[in-house]
Amino acid sequence: MPVRPTAARTAFLAIALAASALTACGGGSGSDPDTVRISFKQSTDNSIHVMDDYLADIKKQFEKANPGKKVELVPIKAPDSEYYTKLQQMLRSAKTAPDLVYEDTFLINSDITSGYLKPLDAYLAKWPDWNRFIDTAKAAAKAEDGKTYGVPDGTDTRGLWFDKGIFAKAGLPSDWQPKTWDEVLDAARTIKRRVPDVTPLNVYTGKPAGEAATMQGFEMLLYGTEDRLYDDSAKKWIAASQGFEDALSFVETVYREKLGPDVSTALDPNIQTIVRGDMLPKGKLGIDLDGSWLPQDWLPGSGHEWPEWSSRLGLAYMPTQHGQAPGKVSMSGGWTWAVPAKAGNPDLAFEFVKTMQTKANAQKWYVANSGIAVREDVAADPAYAKAQPGIKFFTDLVASTHYRPAYPAYPRVSTAIQEAMEGVTTGDVSVEDAVKGYDESLKEATDDQVIEK
Repeated sequence: MPVRPTAARTAFLAIALAASALTACGGGSGSDPDTVRISFKQSTDNSIHVMDDYLADIKKQFEKANPGKKVELVPIKAPDSEYYTKLQQMLRSAKTAPDLVYEDTFLINSDITSGYLKPLDAYLAKWPDWNRFIDTAKAAAKAEDGKTYGVPDGTDTRGLWFDKGIFAKAGLPSDWQPKTWDEVLDAARTIKRRVPDVTPLNVYTGKPAGEAATMQGFEMLLYGTEDRLYDDSAKKWIAASQGFEDALSFVETVYREKLGPDVSTALDPNIQTIVRGDMLPKGKLGIDLDGSWLPQDWLPGSGHEWPEWSSRLGLAYMPTQHGQAPGKVSMSGGWTWAVPAKAGNPDLAFEFVKTMQTKANAQKWYVANSGIAVREDVAADPAYAKAQPGIKFFTDLVASTHYRPAYPAYPRVSTAIQEAMEGVTTGDVSVEDAVKGYDESLKEATDDQVIEK
């Protein structure tokens, strides 16, 4: 998404200030061999401090278990796109590189290719707990060179959230489970007809929504067809396929038939906050194609408490296009803890990771963050499954989930998908022309490493 000049100057100034502040507070991570510096994404919502509280607790545990060692927490308070930019700026210099960083699987391969991260295989080989992590989660932090550069702290899955009260008014069942895309659309049409004062269906779309549009929206559709974005055996990207076109057509249908939010709302950069903080809690949205993490915004102490959510909302898995096997689809991403290549204290950083990722601490984090377990022993623990409504539903989806092909070109491919979605959402571009535009952008983004369908 193009950045306005004023926004670019603001972002640059913020980066410069962050870098200078980091340099001033200790001259880089290696300046004190007894201090490990941890950089993480802090919520822009001051009422949300789940990560801050969790890391403060781990810091206490670590310092008690390692006398003489200190932990310095270095939060980066920024929206996703600015967080990535600031983090990469920090990673470029030994003066500003922390010892441990929070990396989204969305961009980890770009940072690996840029030489910003250190392979962790030597550490992982000596860490018995690594065998407890599920293979699909391990793969999310593995690069094309076969080495692993991050330890996942959980994953996420996606499905359909629906308002039981709206469904009752529309005459739809409280145990709704669509078997095909058409059944999802039919339910939305029924809501539009019988409960006209609410939005029937939310599917994230367009460039303002960013990766939410690609992953919660488009890929949840595409991966329910017979087609994919990337051919792993050929190591090439796949040009717009029939499944790609069908997924775009679904998005077009949602907005052409006015089943989704108003286009101006759908293309608001704050659409996710609007959905979680307003539309769902206030009974304004019938069906939401979204992620497992939503309850973290509604839990006690979040600042947006909504204790009724577990009784008001139902859950259904997203079906495949025609109900073909396996019948359901989910996408997974998540975040990892990675050690910068220029970290001054990498050994101490990995010791901190090991403290975070004990079974007890990992389970505590999954529950607090409404995350999905990537440790098999936690997933099998009845206390985890019962800790919060919906955890078992979303954990069970891990068996049907797909991970993005998050190779270095992926961010540009994702942007091309968002542009295609936005065109059909506004009605300015036909599905056919959006497909052609995507193919052109794909070839440019991947240096023409494309398989024609």
